Amino acid sequence: MARVTVEDCVLKVPNRFDLVMVAAQRSRDISAGSPLTVERDNDKDPVIALREIAEETVDIDELNDALIRGLQRHVEIDEPEEEQQDFEMSVFEMGLGDADQPMVAVDALAMSQENEDEAEADGPDAQVGKPANTPDEQVGEPDDGKIEET
Repeated sequence: MARVTVEDCVLKVPNRFDLVMVAAQRSRDISAGSPLTVERDNDKDPVIALREIAEETVDIDELNDALIRGLQRHVEIDEPEEEQQDFEMSVFEMGLGDADQPMVAVDALAMSQENEDEAEADGPDAQVGKPANTPDEQVGEPDDGKIEET
């Protein structure tokens, strides 16, 4: 068969959309190293897949099953019981006390918040040392004791 037309394949797979999906799956299989059931004849993988479907050298039901398996996804669901248990362990591991005494953790959190508030009051721009007394000192001009005349 020199050229493969869609009409040759539609006789085997009546729905054109299904034909595209099945041929694409077979083409991916060929790219992955699956053995060919027809001669390559310098054709690309999608053309070979269509030729195999037209000549019925591949099982279309197997291709459909492989296509479905390839599109399926498994989603794991987290259980809330594990999250609660992890929280209780983390309180104990932090050295804040027993997980049965949640007030220790609350007290530690309050103390850390107070420390953060004090650090914010000082701030990164807070002046270290003696505060400036005159406007010249605030600007950063050195005071050498000389008075300028205008």
